[in-house]
Amino acid sequence: MNKPAATAAILAALVLSLPLSAQAPSFTIQADHPIATVSPTFYGLMTEEINFSYDGGIYGELVRDRTPSRSWDALNNWPMVARGNSLANVSLDESTGPSAVLTRSLRVTVSAATPDSPAGVENAGYWGIPVRPRSVYSGSFYAKTDEPGLSVSVSLQNDQTGVVAASATVTGLTGEWKQFTYSLKTGDVPVSSNNHLILTIARPATVWFNLISLFPPTYHARPGGNRTDIMNLLAAMQPKFLRLPGGNYLEGDHIADRFDWKKTIGPWTDRPTHQSPWRYRSSDGMGLLEFLEWCEDLKMEPLLAVYAGYSLAQDHVDPGPALEPYVQEALDEIEYVTGGADTKWGAERIKDGHPAPFPLHYIEVGNEDQFDHSHSYDGRFAQFYHAIKQRYPNLQIIATTPVKGVTPDVLDEHFYMSARESFSQAHHYDAYERKGPKIFVGEWATREGDPTPNLQAALADAAWLTGLERNSDLIIMASYAPLFVNVNPGGMQWATDLIGYDALTSYGSPSYWAQVMFSTHLGTEVIASTLDNAPARVYASVTRDNKKHKLFVKVVNATSTAQPLAIALTGVAKVAPLATLTTMSGKTPNATNSITHPDAVKPMAHSVAIAGPKFTETFAPYSVNVLELSY
Repeated sequence: MNKPAATAAILAALVLSLPLSAQAPSFTIQADHPIATVSPTFYGLMTEEINFSYDGGIYGELVRDRTPSRSWDALNNWPMVARGNSLANVSLDESTGPSAVLTRSLRVTVSAATPDSPAGVENAGYWGIPVRPRSVYSGSFYAKTDEPGLSVSVSLQNDQTGVVAASATVTGLTGEWKQFTYSLKTGDVPVSSNNHLILTIARPATVWFNLISLFPPTYHARPGGNRTDIMNLLAAMQPKFLRLPGGNYLEGDHIADRFDWKKTIGPWTDRPTHQSPWRYRSSDGMGLLEFLEWCEDLKMEPLLAVYAGYSLAQDHVDPGPALEPYVQEALDEIEYVTGGADTKWGAERIKDGHPAPFPLHYIEVGNEDQFDHSHSYDGRFAQFYHAIKQRYPNLQIIATTPVKGVTPDVLDEHFYMSARESFSQAHHYDAYERKGPKIFVGEWATREGDPTPNLQAALADAAWLTGLERNSDLIIMASYAPLFVNVNPGGMQWATDLIGYDALTSYGSPSYWAQVMFSTHLGTEVIASTLDNAPARVYASVTRDNKKHKLFVKVVNATSTAQPLAIALTGVAKVAPLATLTTMSGKTPNATNSITHPDAVKPMAHSVAIAGPKFTETFAPYSVNVLELSY
């Protein structure tokens, strides 16, 4: 053998002997080979009353404890106001209220007051009441008095400066319970959250109050609606469903504390409020219809979870006759959502102000019933399944844990993981059994970061999502949990949470932005692809939209170094010379967003040149990436 040939042979042998990790990472994408259809409802939202998610969160109500409860701390949010030489006393009156359901009230007894020295009560809202310039705040309350003709002054006042941002006078109180409305219009006031609502009277009298309410401008100007800033964050995710009313919130600690949907519809005076499992009371202003209108506002479908006879403190109802009333409650609830004017509960929805039925395709029976020590879920699920299918055969029924005897249409699986676990579970569904029910990943999260995820968690979440997308022949829906957290001291019961807020502002965590990147770049089909020789913690998935001639290549680089990836597209004759690369990255895995630095970690998009079907793209350290290619 001559010397050049010998040298070449030696080099070839050395190359062949190199470990795979030393070979260049490559990503082969068979653009003409779809292997699964992406579920049209793949990305959605899961929410429940935790971390002040509804009251003090997305629900627009600014007054805390608008309906005083019977608990020992019922008056904590209603301290007395006494200006100058005025005198007043505030107590809880259990003998009178505005309805047969609300039978207690705030009793404000003013023994001395003048127009210059009024007295009454105040409310600081949920860690402050936000005030913005040139805005209209809509308020109301129910009241009666022992001095007919009495007037009540209402104002928004700054905690530090004492400056009144807006005020109004409500006249005509009588000895009978009546609702009064008012508007507070701000002028050129500074933006602030350190404000409180004040209600005072200017002469001696006793006034009974209940359902004292105040709303800012809401999303789509819906009366009694949701916070605009939080709804805008959700809209950017382009969610396709909302799992409602939530996990533990559905069950309650005890059966009496469950989400009893019939007590959450109609006028507020028909809603008795109830204890949530996270140690505070729900106003039930976010009732069943409000959930459905939330879906309508964001153009998503409700995924309705129905109470199935199990509560967190191990209260349960045995299958059989005892469970029948709860099965009937579920059937009535479905009728409320979908029924026409010729049905009892459809007519009730129309009476409540929504003539059109809502679309509904999925019913979840219970929540996390694997924790039921009685092991009664098999029988309970079967009873609900048969009853619902008999009346609504086209509905897809979701089980919360594997069951025997009856095969559910869908199985809900939950994953709360460390970053290490999320990375290691990115291929969890790749070899999953395909003969059983479809999968709904109803709750999942990488739990690193407090109160919201850091970049490390977002990288792990994105790695996990590549696995879910690759397996969307099996997984039809997925939703992160928990969705919300009020970041004020005392506002959080569970970390880590996707979206944070205080009274005034809100922000998306790095994990939120990872989800926005994935959900807004989702094709209609999963494409066959092979990632070879990539280092640990590099992950990828590909979907396409053949009608739009788009490929969405997701690459997660959770390593500390830039990673070049040789990408080869097969099955396409040509590729557009320019692509869009959207990248979210940070200097360290601990990089994060907060209420004071909401935009520290966010995706950035820029154009990149594509040489042809074969090209190399380098992905930044600690980065989540979406490469959008046209073909």
